[in-house]
Amino acid sequence: MCIGVPMKVLSAGEFTARCLDEASDMPQSVDIRLVGSVTPGQWLLVFLGTARRILDDDEAALIRSALRSLTAVADGDDIAGLFPDLDNREPVLPPHLEQIRRGNTVH
Repeated sequence: MCIGVPMKVLSAGEFTARCLDEASDMPQSVDIRLVGSVTPGQWLLVFLGTARRILDDDEAALIRSALRSLTAVADGDDIAGLFPDLDNREPVLPPHLEQIRRGNTVH
């Protein structure tokens, strides 16, 4: 499975940006041609060395927290509080699955 990782822009050029990967604490060169110009301090969602989109600070924090939870689960640690966007919220099924759950058939 491949996962997009939030990275913070340290410096930017025309086609690439130097970004910090928090997991390895190592700067990496990231292709930014899909997202356009970026500025230091912005967050990028990076997949296979290419920025897929620009993230705001809140979304980057949520993704980083979810990724930390994967490590915590693998290590057998507690993940309480690592999914703040899901706390106190009832899960919602897509409409076609909700119909099936209620016993209605989907055509």
